[in-house]
Amino acid sequence: MYPDGEYDLAGFAVGAVEKSQLIDGSKITPGDVVLGLASSGIHSNGYSLVRKIISVAKPDLEADFHGRKLADVLMAPTRIYVKPLLALMQAMEVKGMVHITGGGLVENIPRVLADNLTAVLDGKSWTMPPLFQWLQQHGGVADAEMHRVFNCGIGMTVIVAKENADAAMAQLQAAGETVYRIGEIRTREEGQAQTVVA
Repeated sequence: MYPDGEYDLAGFAVGAVEKSQLIDGSKITPGDVVLGLASSGIHSNGYSLVRKIISVAKPDLEADFHGRKLADVLMAPTRIYVKPLLALMQAMEVKGMVHITGGGLVENIPRVLADNLTAVLDGKSWTMPPLFQWLQQHGGVADAEMHRVFNCGIGMTVIVAKENADAAMAQLQAAGETVYRIGEIRTREEGQAQTVVA
């Protein structure tokens, strides 16, 4: 039984946090780097589209898919990033963190960006895992729709100052995460989306 108090979903005690310690994106500036932590799979994103693709493709869900049953790959548990991110926050300033949940890459990252900023992501900076490639191929899903609906292999993004990017990557990798340098923050041009995958 937990003692009295508030707890987040991972069971960590939630205490009073100084306003200066809140990570709300207000310190993000042009030139900051966007890091992407690999997902373990779909992470509960876009299951309506997944069901539609399966109903059309009618795959054998028990068949081997890169060493595992396709059904197991589709239902892989969501990766939890709490411990390595807490350690990173103790080691350096983390300006923004975004869990890529429903809404994929392009609809989640804007949550931490001021109106005058955009995140420009390099779609070639990480390899889209086989599951997402399979879904795109069998569903005839355009790249833009993939980025809007799915995490495409990036389950969490972390925004840090450019000078801290290498150290942040090294620390997260040492904690067992697969990390990619996927983009940067830029000044937003008129009419530009707040997250662009180029």
